[in-house]
Amino acid sequence: MDEFASEHGPSVQEQYGRLVSVSLPAQGIDPMAALAWAKGQPRFFWASQRDDLTLVGIGSAVELVAYGESRFESIQRQAADLFDGAVLVGEGQAQAGPKLFGGFAFRDDAVPDEAWSDFPPAHFVLPHYQLSHNSAGTWLTLNAHIPADEDPTALADDLHDALQERITELRQARVLIQPMPAPDALSYPMSYDAWEIMIDDAVGRIRAGELKKVVLSRVAEARYRDPVQIEAALAYLADAYADCYRFMFEPRPQRAFYGATPELLAKVEGEQVRSMALAGSMKRGDTPESDAEYGQALLDSQKDRHEHQLVADRLRDRLQPLTSELTISETGLLKLSNIQHLYTPVSGTLKQPRGILPLVEALHPTPALGGEPRDIALPLISELEPVPRGWYAAPVGWIDHRLDGQFSVAIRSAVAQKNRVWMYAGAGIVADSEPPKEWDETALKFTPMLKAHAVGDLNHKDTKSTER
Repeated sequence: MDEFASEHGPSVQEQYGRLVSVSLPAQGIDPMAALAWAKGQPRFFWASQRDDLTLVGIGSAVELVAYGESRFESIQRQAADLFDGAVLVGEGQAQAGPKLFGGFAFRDDAVPDEAWSDFPPAHFVLPHYQLSHNSAGTWLTLNAHIPADEDPTALADDLHDALQERITELRQARVLIQPMPAPDALSYPMSYDAWEIMIDDAVGRIRAGELKKVVLSRVAEARYRDPVQIEAALAYLADAYADCYRFMFEPRPQRAFYGATPELLAKVEGEQVRSMALAGSMKRGDTPESDAEYGQALLDSQKDRHEHQLVADRLRDRLQPLTSELTISETGLLKLSNIQHLYTPVSGTLKQPRGILPLVEALHPTPALGGEPRDIALPLISELEPVPRGWYAAPVGWIDHRLDGQFSVAIRSAVAQKNRVWMYAGAGIVADSEPPKEWDETALKFTPMLKAHAVGDLNHKDTKSTER
């Protein structure tokens, strides 16, 4: 038993038993149909067009939770214990092997408010069933536990039969997504006047030399007559933002965090690590010519280049001690359907590969979502922002049985609780920031989740004139 187990109760294997993971080919199952079929159970979703990967988790076989400053280390230790000695049976294990889905709150000392009551500072779930899909095929995996002294081969036939039965059910499932109704009410708890005071306060401290940058956010809240149609929101995001990292973490029915984020925090496969610097924003143009003009204006913007360089420099500083080789590519543009960002890809070779979580801990939060320096920016965020961030702008992703994995930065996101949704958007504040422009930038960043939740004309309420 390790130190964590001795201090905090039984180890994962003492609590659950030895993991047995069985997978079978499952062609013909639609991932979104499987997700809809699982409504009413814990559900998890990850899709990355860039990585040719879609994952769906159904049910809960194991839950890992951690609190405080050691939360990354604690999840690392618990995950290692969970997968130690695991028996993996079946085809496609490179894709279909067992994966933990979950994430972290923005702060390790986060105190959940009403919106985040089901989201502790670190929470991961190993689903009972896991669907893995890419261009090479589809697999369904069953995760189960047995006593440490029991022979897993004795259960092989029963597990195989249970898995085949579920494959048959899911092949018959259909995507029946009800359209998202317009909300009954939409509100922005922070007025423009309050925003202006907050931004002016931050800019004053930056110009006084207290810090270089801080990221500040605001919230939109939508209320519906009936429970929120999360599948409809995900379907919209799949159509409009297929090139983003799309995710959902729903540990309790009708308590879900989801979104479509352009930003990768880190991906680790063995010795290889990949990340990105993403900061500086501009709207898209209506024509190729105007779009190119906006893109060039972003590339030429001294304010945006400064904001972006802070992120790229800090990313380099945090990765260099961990890598034997680090490549920082040239800065270009990442163009999404409604916005474009300054974008710098980063890749490297790890000196001592220990999986994804040491990288997540080293990088979170980047200056793109926290600020610079981090130890000054984070307390300032807590001081100035009136609404807790919860898991907004925090790492969300998955961990495989080798402890490798992939985490995005959970921006362009929302948290739903029954018939209410809270949506978040932030802006990087530097010495040249102006409150009206930063307000407009957050309005642009609200767009994906507002449209995903059928907010159309109601968005006119989010204006500087009517908020004053």
